[in-house]
Amino acid sequence: MLVAAALLKSAATSTAHIIREGGRSLTKALLLLSIAAFIPFSTSWGAVILGQVDTFQNGTTQGWTAGGGPMGQMPPVPPHLQSSGGPAGAGDAFLVITSQGGTGPGSNLTSYNIFGQWSDNYLTNGVSAISMDLMNLGRTSLTIRLQFENPFAGGDEAITNTGFSLAPDSGWTHAVFPVGLNQLTALAGSVSGALGNTSVLRIVNAPAIADAVPIAGVLGVDNIAAAVPEPGTIAVAGVGLALIALRTRIRK
Repeated sequence: MLVAAALLKSAATSTAHIIREGGRSLTKALLLLSIAAFIPFSTSWGAVILGQVDTFQNGTTQGWTAGGGPMGQMPPVPPHLQSSGGPAGAGDAFLVITSQGGTGPGSNLTSYNIFGQWSDNYLTNGVSAISMDLMNLGRTSLTIRLQFENPFAGGDEAITNTGFSLAPDSGWTHAVFPVGLNQLTALAGSVSGALGNTSVLRIVNAPAIADAVPIAGVLGVDNIAAAVPEPGTIAVAGVGLALIALRTRIRK
């Protein structure tokens, strides 16, 4: 499926949904139309490969951006690279996401990757966690979550139940976000719809399980990786399953 054609179809579907029901889909439909105008029709969907990592060592933001909107608005300080100072120290580049607070472009601390290497069906691709290194570079506390979005047929959006709290000047923190039907909460549509056809992966500051909130902040991000749960997480899950089995046996 070609990205530009899919975007145009999605925008048309979202616009029809707006006419029927109204609401927050208006900006999304216009955003898709504006993005579609600049994407070559030869561009294809991305696919997540277990073990892939965005290290930002190639001199680009690797598709992580912000802004857009119906008028092509960008935040005052778009996501950009810092050439040194990542978790590995000198020479380790990382992504910097900045927000200004208030209203308008750049008010929320967020960056998204659209129709790129993080677009896929997370229900079938074997990726059950996304890990990354995070550092709060600002003066306000942050809570970072991941948001999965499928803009088709009115839109599905889901956000991780797991949020990582980062105090100002926190230093680098390794964060692992479990990905699955029970690890996310739907903000619009359904979790299965958002994970089953993810076209937008978004990093957001969200203290509660909700959309990003306006805040003045600066976040460093590095080593975004497609992973499986770490051994500790698997062990906890195993204990939970064992307890469930024991309770079932006792009842019998």
